[in-house]
Amino acid sequence: MTSFPFDPSQAPIEERQPEPALAERLLSADGLRRRFAEPAPWSPEFSADPVPGRGDRPLVQASVLVPIVVRPQGLNVLLTLRTAHLHDHAGQVSFPGGRSDAVDIDAVATALRETEEEIGLSRRHIEVLGCLPDYQTGTGFLVTPVISLVHPPFELAADEFEVADIFEVPLGFLMDGANHQRRSAELPGRTGPRRFYAMPYGSYFIWGATAGMLRNLYHFLRAG
Repeated sequence: MTSFPFDPSQAPIEERQPEPALAERLLSADGLRRRFAEPAPWSPEFSADPVPGRGDRPLVQASVLVPIVVRPQGLNVLLTLRTAHLHDHAGQVSFPGGRSDAVDIDAVATALRETEEEIGLSRRHIEVLGCLPDYQTGTGFLVTPVISLVHPPFELAADEFEVADIFEVPLGFLMDGANHQRRSAELPGRTGPRRFYAMPYGSYFIWGATAGMLRNLYHFLRAG
């Protein structure tokens, strides 16, 4: 069960020319460090999901950690599958993270705290590289993506109320435009289709805000 009025995995794929895979020099720990130390001009593709009917309700500040695990065979992105009973983003593939708290001094502190609470990943294994532009979700959150390297060995312990699964996807797969599907769906009460990116990986369907933030990371790295 999800909190969405349609099944995104059944939405038709739109025809388009696939974009290139990123160069291997960008998909290494040192390549990522250099890119964040010397950012090039770029423009995010996504800044917000459609938010029908929200009016003037304030957005909730939140942060997610984009954990890029340094493995001997290459870099992997660590993702979670949210449990089906949650109020927001139920059953979706997500980055670990959540809403900011009064104890957090900034967006990075929120991402680190929430990651430790959700999946048990200690901050001593995390090397923060920088942040991407804020992303507004259709559920009313303003999310700061905090990009980081994660250095094994580490242990994980999922919060069973929020997290159904924890898994890794090769960064090279996610940073290859040929694996970025653009889909669309007609929704009740909306004028025009809802368009979104998806990056299916095995049995996992990555879409929505998670895919949008990954697309922004793709553009950020590609600019370098």
